Amino acid sequence: MTKDNQTLDELKNGVLRHRTIKNALLFRGDCQQSLFALARKAREAAFASRSVEVRSVIELSNICRRKCKFCNIHNYEKHKKYLIDSSRFISIVDHIYKRGRRVLLLQSGENPSENFIDLTAGYIRLAKRRYPGLKIILCLGNLGLRQYGKLRSAEADRYILKFETSNAKLYSKVKPGDTLLRRTICMRYVERTGFSLGTGNIVGLPGQSLNDLADDLLFLGKFKLSMASASVFIPGEDSAYRNEPAGDLDITLNYISLMRIIYPRLIIPSTSSMEKLRKGGQYLGLMAGANSVTIHDGTPEELKNSFPIYSVNRMTPNEPHIKAIVEKAGLTLSKKELPHV
Repeated sequence: MTKDNQTLDELKNGVLRHRTIKNALLFRGDCQQSLFALARKAREAAFASRSVEVRSVIELSNICRRKCKFCNIHNYEKHKKYLIDSSRFISIVDHIYKRGRRVLLLQSGENPSENFIDLTAGYIRLAKRRYPGLKIILCLGNLGLRQYGKLRSAEADRYILKFETSNAKLYSKVKPGDTLLRRTICMRYVERTGFSLGTGNIVGLPGQSLNDLADDLLFLGKFKLSMASASVFIPGEDSAYRNEPAGDLDITLNYISLMRIIYPRLIIPSTSSMEKLRKGGQYLGLMAGANSVTIHDGTPEELKNSFPIYSVNRMTPNEPHIKAIVEKAGLTLSKKELPHV
């Protein structure tokens, strides 16, 4: 029996040792397809409806205090700073709701100013009063406990705070001025304030090892999560890592499958970064066990290039693209949020 086949048998039997995970991350060919099939089986056992959660994103603002080495946003010369005002926000929410979507992701750069937190809380209240059934996810970065509480009191439902890497030294290197400890404390704050917590990592960061990725998968088990993601590293054209090689899509897909197998009840997105790296990458994410997608129809067209997280020419999936890949994967788009723990 080959090492890969032995690893597959271990996964089928629930053996989730560090060594097993490392071996599986390198699967290719038939063993990779068997891993994907195992992940789809786990997804279907946990989500019998075979539905994919679809969310629309509004990128509220690109004002950010961080200078993460993998991100383009802090290049102030190229990307004019913006903040969507309340009247425009509501008109966008109206449009999204009329399209039949009930899950909204509000994202911004990390801006802990009280004015911005109060403004965002006001936006959440406006949207919830107008559409009581709307579910709102936030992705705003590190904040204080009281600030998370303020946003939760405004009736936001879920909060995404990605840990990026569980290697503390690497974290401090790629996110100058921040630490993994601080990030972890903020994740605990999110839990304490009653949010449903989501997190995730980046696969292929410069200096990241296979050991780090296996550690990342096990790190997820320290939290009560509703969602976890894996984004493949893209060398942003205006970032400090612009000359670094891109991450490996196959390792990213294997990581997604392992997340599904180890944590079957998670909502796992198939991210646009995978589509950017390889045409058909998001479809492959669904085949690897993902069950969530984001449609980029909330941020006004003229502002999209001012929110270049991983690329100034990032992939912003539209509704026809999402419908096509979900149908091709033999799944259906859900009109509401998926059940989560």
